[in-house]
Order: sequence, then structure tokens, then C-alpha cells
Amino acid sequence: MISSMKLWAWDEKNLPSITHAIRTAIAATASVVIARLAQMPEVYWAAIATLVVMQSTLGATLTLSIERIVATAVGASVGALEANYFRANLVAYAVAIFFVGLLSFAFRLEKTAYRYASITLTIIVLIPRSEAPWATALHRFLEVSIGIIVALAVVALSPEHQRPSPDSTAE
Repeated sequence: MISSMKLWAWDEKNLPSITHAIRTAIAATASVVIARLAQMPEVYWAAIATLVVMQSTLGATLTLSIERIVATAVGASVGALEANYFRANLVAYAVAIFFVGLLSFAFRLEKTAYRYASITLTIIVLIPRSEAPWATALHRFLEVSIGIIVALAVVALSPEHQRPSPDSTAE
């Protein structure tokens, strides 16, 4: 089983470029600055969202961004409902995770989006907070949205030029 796993091999086209590393650093930092200016309570979620969706091309970044924002909205909504009415009741929590799975299936979200939605729900439900669950859910959604918008803006404003593949020949 282990022999079929890719443990340590580099695919040249999947290695990050210097440009991508610079753009990612700029985007993550900018998302934290903007989230702080917006007085978000947990600005690190903006940076994490940026890091999750940041890709080399706008198309790839947009695809991940849509998946991430929909998943965050689903997880935050279900999490706020569960936390508001059932607190940290583990049976209700399990039902909520299952319900998020059903919603993910209904919305045709991929398994990655289901994981993001479940993580968002878990953070809202299981981390004790002094604010109302709806406020936590809204803040989480806004923080993630800031990170996604910044990632999209950086990728759109500074497109990465694709490196020629080693297999290509000059014509």
C-alpha cells in the first residue's frame, strides 16, 4: 500500500515559484491588515483563507474561492443554529455535522468543501465564546471573505507567468 503513495517526489509544474511565494506573502499580510482595519476579532482567519485559496492562476483561485465561501456560509449558518439552540450538546453536534454533509450533497459541494463547512461549524459550536453564536458565525464568514477577496485581487492584479515546461521545445 505504501509503495503506491507519493512520499517524496517533485513534479516540476507543482513547485512554487518565487513570484507565487511573494504574491502569497503579500496577500496573506494584506488580508490581516484589512481584517484588523475592519476590527475583526480573529484576523488570522482572513490570512488562513488567503493561504487556502491562493493559486497561480485566477481561474484556479476563483474555483477554490467559490468552494470555500459557500462552505463557510453553510458551516457558519448551521453552526450558529446548533450553538444557539443546543449549545455544545454532542448529539446535536453530530447531527449538525451530518446535516452539513446532506447540504453539501444537495449543493453538489466536493468533499473538501464539506470539510471546510464542518471545520467552520466545529469552531462556532465547540470553542467557548462570550458573544452570540450568530455574531461568531458572521465574524467568521466576514474574516474568510476578506481573505478570499484579497487573494482574488492579488492574483488578478499580478498574474503569474507560467514557466515553460521542460518537455516543451522551442519552435
